[in-house]
Amino acid sequence: MKIALLQINPLVGDLTGNAKLIADAACQAGRQGADLAVTPELALVGYLPRDLLLSSAFVTRSWEVADTLARDLAGSPPVLVGLPEPNPSDAGRPLFNTAVLLHEGRVGERFRKALLPTYDVFDEDRYFEPYHGQHILQLGGWKLGVSICEDVWNDRDFWRRRRYHHDPIETLVRAGADAIINLSASPFSAGKQILREKMLSSLAGKHRLPVVYVNQFGGNDDLIFDGRSLGFNADGATIARGRPFGPDVVICDLASGTTSLSPSADDTRPESEIWRALVLGTADYVRKCGFTEAVLGLSGGIDSALTAAIAVEAIGAEHVLGVLMPSPYSSRGSVDDSLELARNLQIDTLTLPIEAAMKAMEETLAPAFAGLERDVTEENIQARIRGNLLMALSNKRGALLLTTGNKSELSVGYCTLYGDMSGGLAVIADVPKTMVYRIARWLNETRGRAVIPAATLTKAPSAELKPNQTDQDTLPPYDVLDDILQRHIERHQPADAIIAAGFDARVVRRVLRMVRLAEFKRKQAAPGLKVTDRAFGTGWRMPIAARVSDS
Repeated sequence: MKIALLQINPLVGDLTGNAKLIADAACQAGRQGADLAVTPELALVGYLPRDLLLSSAFVTRSWEVADTLARDLAGSPPVLVGLPEPNPSDAGRPLFNTAVLLHEGRVGERFRKALLPTYDVFDEDRYFEPYHGQHILQLGGWKLGVSICEDVWNDRDFWRRRRYHHDPIETLVRAGADAIINLSASPFSAGKQILREKMLSSLAGKHRLPVVYVNQFGGNDDLIFDGRSLGFNADGATIARGRPFGPDVVICDLASGTTSLSPSADDTRPESEIWRALVLGTADYVRKCGFTEAVLGLSGGIDSALTAAIAVEAIGAEHVLGVLMPSPYSSRGSVDDSLELARNLQIDTLTLPIEAAMKAMEETLAPAFAGLERDVTEENIQARIRGNLLMALSNKRGALLLTTGNKSELSVGYCTLYGDMSGGLAVIADVPKTMVYRIARWLNETRGRAVIPAATLTKAPSAELKPNQTDQDTLPPYDVLDDILQRHIERHQPADAIIAAGFDARVVRRVLRMVRLAEFKRKQAAPGLKVTDRAFGTGWRMPIAARVSDS
């Protein structure tokens, strides 16, 4: 039994385009001798279609396209395709998350998802009804247990605490399955692939059954999917692995259990993983939203430098414009570092000094500000002038404006609404400042040259909105700040637990207070690409108007 894992990049809502991706990959699988081809979860509609699923016309159209696809694939091996299925019952949610078998020109058996994730970025309970039963596909003398994504993430012997009471895989094993098939759309986060492989290997070894797992790749809004489809034999040994962050058709030979590992090495160091994820996420966001060009501000700092390097890798240097907007407080070094970066990346630049605009704003506001001391207001005005200029260029050129703020800044509100937060995509909004530096150094090392200028990596970070300003005038050192933030945001630790770990109590309580107070800013931020376990995006659901303790 040879099963082909169709590792494709669906576009949400593009039923015709997704059907073509599936057909092309299925035909390739047929040429490689596959007995069955398997798509990722909801591949026909793209994952996750969110409230498109509330449109009955959209769901109906997906089944019409599935009928057409079945006819087109009549000469190919059977294909399991993911799509939403209407729930005929008069109770429960309106849909099932389903895989259907396309075989001999017809839409055949249906296999429904049992466990519906409703945490972090997932909200499947909003749309889907869980299915409790057994799904066995009998094909070529094999009994194949069909599962969908979350269904394999609930093994009582792997997880210290299970999220669900029911384990669909145990049900399939009791029903006599000879192998487990899993259709997934599993979003990327740094380090997750190592966990996936351990978990799936443990599952295969525990039940003494081959396990195959197909994952989509590509970016959809804030989510990035890394591919890396997998196959395991009954001993739990890896027999197949799909390309990371790219398309693939992976053949798993269940009978022989022979290895079919992708020839391209997979670097699981966080710097490498996050870099490739951000490049893919940026490229797909630009392409899938209909843009061909990007524009961003260049400050001479590390954040804009890394964002520019990601943009160039994602869409090509000829499609990226870097904009320098020096003020009277900008150092000569910052301008020189920006120009050096642009030369290294071979991107065009535009210089728009903002001193005249600053004076015009000062004169306009002078009557309203009479008798009031200068404060952060004047600093924010500079950022908003720059935001206006960048948005004007974005409008005029039809280019996507990339914001350059990192996760550390967004966490504590060290950013300006309608200023440096302006834009359509926040490329590194889920990358802590310390990781920004690590990726930049890794990039220079792997390229064998200084893509990011050396001065950018060594000078003190500064917004340069007043004389001799540095970030550490108002923030703890970034290594301390990022450690506190990681403990609080991703590990859910309250202030007392962080203080008990050895951090200064006043610093911890101040940082956590800043996180709370910045919530209104984050609600207005551009979408940010998710690369950590908990990002400020669809999975972050904090209230704005709230009064809470330091928990």
